[in-house]
Amino acid sequence: MRRRPPQVVRPTRHGRHGRMGRSPVVRPPLPPLENRYEKFDLTVGTAAEFLRDAWEELRDVRFEIADMPAASDPEGIPRWLADREGHRIVMFRIPIERLTHVPAVDDLHRRMEVEACVFRAAAEYLNRDPWDLGPERFRF
Repeated sequence: MRRRPPQVVRPTRHGRHGRMGRSPVVRPPLPPLENRYEKFDLTVGTAAEFLRDAWEELRDVRFEIADMPAASDPEGIPRWLADREGHRIVMFRIPIERLTHVPAVDDLHRRMEVEACVFRAAAEYLNRDPWDLGPERFRF
């Protein structure tokens, strides 16, 4: 008759595979490289650069980002402010991100909605239709 080898009893501090737990030296996972503000800023910046290259009237206009408008409007919460006298367009991040209805909640559709708001704000600044701002971009 064959004898079985004695079973090794491991202390409770060992895991299932006999390894010890992680030491406190190991840091928690790093935060994501891009947060929502950085993604919003990048999207507004790329759309603004496209519009500045296409329209000479927008070359001296500053595109700024603010979290919320300072005062509420009786007609609703504005998504942007087109200030012709100050030569600036202010995009309000929180109303654009939270109050616009995106059909599918993914990064592509969120980016498209932010770009559409930038185009509408620039169109309001120029007193034009948003579809007139990038006609070459939409021709196939």
